[in-house]
Amino acid sequence: MSSKVPASSPANVRIGEGTPIMFTRNPLPRLAAFCAALISAGLPVAAETQVVVKTASVSLDFQVGHDGRLYQRLIGSEFENDRFQRADESYPQAGDGYVMEPALQVTHADGNTSTVLLYQGVERKTETPGVELTRIRLRDPAYAFQADLCFRTHQALDVIEQWVELRHEEAKPVLLQHMASSALLLSPTNLWLTHFYGDWTAEMQPVSEPLSPGTKVLDSKLGVRAAQFRNPSFVLSLDGRPTENSGRVLAGSLAWSGSFQCAFEHSGRSVRALCGVNPFASAYHLNPKENFVTPAVIWAWSARGLGDMSRKLHSWARDFGIRDGRKPRGVLLNNWEATGFDFDFARIAGLFPAAKDIGTELFLLDDGWFGNKYPRTNDQAGLGDWLPNRRRLPNGLGPLAQAAVKEGLRFGIWLEPEMVNPKSDLFERHPDWVISQPKRPLELQRNQLVLDLTRPKVQQFEWQVIRDILGVPGITYAKWDCNRYLTQPGSSWLAPDRQSDLWIDYVRALYSLMDKTVKTFPDVELMLCSGGGGRAEYGALRYFHEFWPSDNTDPVTRLKMQWDYSYFFPAMTICSHVTHSGQRPLHFACSVAMSARFGMDLDLAKLSTEDKTVCAGAIRAYKQIRDVTHLGDLYRLERPHEAARGALNFVSADRSRAVLFVFQLQDGQLLPVRLQGLDPARQYIVRELNPAPGRASLPEEGKSINGEELMRNGLLPSCSKALEACVVELAG
Repeated sequence: MSSKVPASSPANVRIGEGTPIMFTRNPLPRLAAFCAALISAGLPVAAETQVVVKTASVSLDFQVGHDGRLYQRLIGSEFENDRFQRADESYPQAGDGYVMEPALQVTHADGNTSTVLLYQGVERKTETPGVELTRIRLRDPAYAFQADLCFRTHQALDVIEQWVELRHEEAKPVLLQHMASSALLLSPTNLWLTHFYGDWTAEMQPVSEPLSPGTKVLDSKLGVRAAQFRNPSFVLSLDGRPTENSGRVLAGSLAWSGSFQCAFEHSGRSVRALCGVNPFASAYHLNPKENFVTPAVIWAWSARGLGDMSRKLHSWARDFGIRDGRKPRGVLLNNWEATGFDFDFARIAGLFPAAKDIGTELFLLDDGWFGNKYPRTNDQAGLGDWLPNRRRLPNGLGPLAQAAVKEGLRFGIWLEPEMVNPKSDLFERHPDWVISQPKRPLELQRNQLVLDLTRPKVQQFEWQVIRDILGVPGITYAKWDCNRYLTQPGSSWLAPDRQSDLWIDYVRALYSLMDKTVKTFPDVELMLCSGGGGRAEYGALRYFHEFWPSDNTDPVTRLKMQWDYSYFFPAMTICSHVTHSGQRPLHFACSVAMSARFGMDLDLAKLSTEDKTVCAGAIRAYKQIRDVTHLGDLYRLERPHEAARGALNFVSADRSRAVLFVFQLQDGQLLPVRLQGLDPARQYIVRELNPAPGRASLPEEGKSINGEELMRNGLLPSCSKALEACVVELAG
């Protein structure tokens, strides 16, 4: 973790552009032999002893050993070690002496299963002010095979994007069997891992545990909708169990929508974090002169706990991880609770006036608008037949979108382009287009199958579907869904000996489709959905504005989920809709939704007058504070898990405004909440937003209170009974 070069450095000779090869004791015989090997391999001359990749507060320290391999000092270690072992190699390769879990395993064109990567040089490039790309070049002296270790550093944010690029010029394809994106080494002392498991409607369940000798593996073998059972994000805490405001923590988030693996190998003397594509069933054939780019791992460092870590990662995400990250999100109303599959033009258009009156800005038409031979009247038919149903929408989507626009609403549409029902015209015409295994009966999930995106005609079909739908005038929003994962991973398009390429090539084709969508329709806002949180990761999210975290919309459950998602994702990306799920008070549900990206799945016509007033007030309040909650800094104050209360606050960049959310989960005492992040010298006017009907007002309503006092002594909320909530704006 230090860039200091010890005064007692061994003798060295410079090779390549970056780092010397180091020798101890009588180096001349080994030096001569080693240099001869390097010269014959065409490796250039080096210029420095170390390669340091650093941000404002953290550095990754690499050094070349006497054998020409690149080694890494342990993150979190207080000792500077120059006596490296093979276990300290920065990107270990299988087959030539390394006996632990490799980062890279390759079968070369001639069948050799060993790889040796020697340091060749380093390149640095300033991409924008404060953002630098470092590329460390490694090469096999016996084969025309190379690996570039890539690091993009965001200096002020302490964020590092890490990935690897592999390339070869061998006579025939090579087989990549392990190709990790990262293989960072950390000190094992008091190291804890926080990770998140779950399932449909129970996503993002947190677990914190100390790492002990052995290997802890977090993985997905689902291929599609890959994060259903486990999210590819985690936190490593170097000072024991992580806390919000103290301790060294390193967040990792793998930007990949396919099968993944994050393995933490504890050897006793170090812990290696091997993150990337899951090697299970994913051996990949890399053709000569092709570039294989692994997915990136986004690392965020803080020496001041989880809160500071999250704020840095959120700031990175708004500028680099999502679309339009500096633009607050609107208010959405979904038709699903009002109509389900049972609607026509008049029924949907009839919802627009009430939506406008209550303050909605965007109307989303959900599932059920398509299919003719097999109408989409339930989830058993119609997927794949993306023409509007002639009975329901005789003139197509255009008139409906224009009716919404005329009412003063934006119009959005649901689609699931990757899927098909067996009961569809598409499947009848192209049964070979689905992912399936020969000689096995089709296995359905939610009555549907996955289209094979490795097949060019499927790529063309799906792009035509997206282009035709999003090209309808008036459509400015889309919910891209994906409601199953792979269980029979076979492709009739890929050759029999290339079946394992499916897992990676599907995701690459998916990203290509998403990229084309964004470039063709830059003004269309996109929600990423996958039967809940199955794609809550930065691989797909860079093409989207927000994601649907779970089909469980009970606000008590969502409050905890949103808390855990917030370790990695800013509030503006987390869709939170008001529903009747759990039969909670509507004021409580609205308050939970206001703390994220606000939406509603309600039948407005069935709401009581009081509930309509609550919803309208929540919408007005959300519009008033969304620039703070979406663009400001988040401070998690009181964790709601297994607690009587949860609380958090957001603070604007200039600290002139703040918003406090308090959620009472059980009956309890009226106790003050201590805010964080305020300007201690500033006076703040305190006002409760959208107070609950019939409840006593905020004790400090309308008063001017010093920021230092609010952080030291706290603020009494207006809620103390179970399922009450309080939202307070503080303006300086």
